[in-house]
Formats: sequence, C-alpha cells, structure tokens
Amino acid sequence: MAFPWIPYFCRQVMEVVHDISVLKNLVHPIVTIGTYDGVHLGHQKIIRRIIDKARESHRKSILITFDNHPRKVLMGDSVPLLNTLEEKAELLKKLGLDYMLVIPFNQAFASKSAIDFIQEYLIDQLNIGEIVIGHDHQFGNKREGNMQLLKEVLLPMNRIVSEISAEEIDEVVVSSSKIRKALAMGEVGLAKELLGYAYFLQGEVVLGNQLGRTLGYPTANLAIQNPDKLIPANGVYAVEVEHLGVIHKGMMNIGFRPTVEKTLKRALEVHLFDFNSDIYGKTLKVHFLRKVREEVKFADLPALKNQLAIDEKNIRDLFSLV
Repeated sequence: MAFPWIPYFCRQVMEVVHDISVLKNLVHPIVTIGTYDGVHLGHQKIIRRIIDKARESHRKSILITFDNHPRKVLMGDSVPLLNTLEEKAELLKKLGLDYMLVIPFNQAFASKSAIDFIQEYLIDQLNIGEIVIGHDHQFGNKREGNMQLLKEVLLPMNRIVSEISAEEIDEVVVSSSKIRKALAMGEVGLAKELLGYAYFLQGEVVLGNQLGRTLGYPTANLAIQNPDKLIPANGVYAVEVEHLGVIHKGMMNIGFRPTVEKTLKRALEVHLFDFNSDIYGKTLKVHFLRKVREEVKFADLPALKNQLAIDEKNIRDLFSLV
C-alpha cells in the first residue's frame, strides 16, 4: 500500500502506546479518535489531516483507538474485524503517524461520559492542541459526545476542533460497514476501492489432509489466530501471497470442501503458483484481488482437478492483464 503524499524522508517509525502517561509531556499534539477499523480511504483522509497539521506546526500526531470493538462490549456482538490491532498498527505505520494510543474498551470505559473523557484524556492527560474527527463521529456513554460538545468544551480553552467530510467513491460514502458487507458477498474488488488497498488476512500454515498435493495442486492451509477477523465469502479467489517479503501469485479457496469431506468448519487453502518450498509453521499474508467463482461440489476428484486447472489458467490470465 503506497501513500505518495508522505515524502519518504519525512517518515518516522510510529510508536504503539498502551500507557497514556507516556504521552503526557507532548506539546499540544494533534489527535483523532475512533475504532478506525479498516483504515479505509475515509479514515486516511482524517489521518492525513492530523499528520499534515502536526508537521506544519512541529508537533506530534496521535490516533486514539481501542482494544475491543466498542460494539462487542456494548451490544455483545461478535463484530467481524477488517483489521486486527496488529494489522491496524501496520497500516498506520505506513501512513506516517507518530503515535497510536490504544485504550482497552471495557464496561468501565464504556460507562465514562463524553465530558469526562474530554477532560481526563484530551485535556488533563494529552493537553491537545487540536482534535480532528469524521463528520458523524460520536463517543462516550450513550454516544453523547459529538462535534458540538467538543466545540463547547474545547473552543473556550483555545483548542481547535475540526470536522472532516465523508469520503465518497462513485457517490458511495466510504464506511467500514459497507466494506464488511462487500467482503461478506465476496466483492473484494469493491472492498479494495473503498479501502485503498487489497483486503488481506494473515495466518499460520498448518498441516492439512494433503489432498491438493495428490491432485497436483499443493495448498497451504491457513489457521487464522483472531476469531473476530473477517473472512471473505466462500469461493475461489485470485490472490497475492506475501512470504518473507516476497509476493507470490496464486489462488485461494475458502469454504467447506464439499467434494472431499463434510465439515461445518470453513477451510482456507491457498495454492501458490510456481512455488515449491516447505512453509509449514510459517505465516502467510494473503491479499485478495478478485473472486473468480463460487465454491461448488463436483461429482468426483477428476472433475475437481479439471476445474482447478481451469481456475489456474483464468487467474494466470487475469494476472497477465493487471
């Protein structure tokens, strides 16, 4: 993922902070706050603003986010995450942010009023110079915190409050919920447009039944560590797979493997083109480029093998056009 608006020589290594007192001596930093799940184009618009403003005034930029999606705590929902906390940090580092402050989101924090949050975190602890938020951002107990409240509290203290308009692509407002819906439908191309990068997941290669090897298509079976990580819809995808900093082209199947077994557990299997190395126990990062077909049950293994050959040809042709 490239962000050309940040000169390479200006980039600094972002620090992930879990103890807010570490930041207490910063001079009027520029901050934003939110879950920032996906770090999509709308998020990047806000983050770009705080980075630019911080650099123009020789201050620091801080993104305040949470460990636990608020909805998971407030409503008990298992929210499919576009990014794990580690993936979010990886994306933010590439943007050039100075600090990512991680606050544990639990019931105690959820019960904190918006006024108390502003006073305790933004004023007493961080002594912010400016806060930048999205057009519809709300925070605090019962979501009582908003742009109006921030202005009422902070403007009399000579702190700046800025609001960023929504980012639109083809008249579609970019949002994490829209991206989740796109991925749930297998529309990874649309997700890429809204994210500004190809959706990815990371997993450890674990031992499978090695059936793919007997068919001439050895696969790496991935185990995803975070159960909340969003897995795209079942089907076959054109993917790029990152291993030890090298990108390999390939194809991935997500689903229940109906031709070879009956299971209620989804399997994630990726075949790397022109690759023949032992990667058991290694971590692969899979970038989703396009869904090429649905997962289907074939009459027998020869029919499955024939379809895999068709899939490979179609995906190789697709890569030749990119």
